[in-house]
Amino acid sequence: MRAFCLIALLIAAPALADIAVRDDTGQTIRLARPAQRIVSLAPHITENLFAIGAGGRVVGTVDFSNYPEAAKRIPRVGGYEKIDLEAVAALRPDLVIAWESGNIASHVAKLKAIGLPVLLTDTKRIEDVPADLERLGELSGARDEARAAAAQFRSRLAALTARHAARPRVATFYQVWNQPLMTVGGGQIISDAIHLCGGDNVFAGLRQMAAAVTVEAVLAANPEAIVASGMDEARPEWLDEWRRWPALTAVARNNLFFVPPDHLQRHTPRILDGIERLCGHLDTARSRRPAHSGTR
Repeated sequence: MRAFCLIALLIAAPALADIAVRDDTGQTIRLARPAQRIVSLAPHITENLFAIGAGGRVVGTVDFSNYPEAAKRIPRVGGYEKIDLEAVAALRPDLVIAWESGNIASHVAKLKAIGLPVLLTDTKRIEDVPADLERLGELSGARDEARAAAAQFRSRLAALTARHAARPRVATFYQVWNQPLMTVGGGQIISDAIHLCGGDNVFAGLRQMAAAVTVEAVLAANPEAIVASGMDEARPEWLDEWRRWPALTAVARNNLFFVPPDHLQRHTPRILDGIERLCGHLDTARSRRPAHSGTR
């Protein structure tokens, strides 16, 4: 602990700020120069730093930071819900980037208390991703690369939106996990993606970002499509457990779909890959409607 305090005193030396960026909590982060040693406290933050060409400046990150390949070689400082504060301080970062919805608030407060600049991000809408890239670019000295990545994201997003805006709606249940049975509420970015694809999240009325629901609630909602994520690139076996209810519209029409979680659950440029796949699944669901069924 003595070493932790000593490092804290050294880090806390005052500096004249030349860079000022406001985070998602409304706090202004000030740096004297672009960050050279960054600690990322969430996998999607690490991925975004690589996406703008600043991955080489990340000196510490958390478990499951697995994309791109180079991210796997960065030293770990714990998991996003359990940060080793001494390990963070020992890396002598000039910027820590945290995830407000995922990291423990008390951990973030302690890092701030020892004088570390901490940027809190909390992207909730797809259109917020490019702005987050640009903000990271300002702080890391990768402004031009970040602007290019953001422009490419906005262009691709606009094309996807235009392509699917007028499609008939598809009642959709997004399944995060099976035990407990988990889904997402209307404020979650995945719900935003479903809407972009012309779908309606059957649990959009939930205020929680992620929530447990009952099988009975899903059966009552009678989704036309069920989309699952799981843990990795493999389709989860539990998705087919819904076949026990053959009267469920999604089952009757074989609309049980899978999108890899990292392509839809991370707030990064790769979310557009997940959205393209999701939109394709909902198009498939539309194509399987009986001729006499109208929009459902």
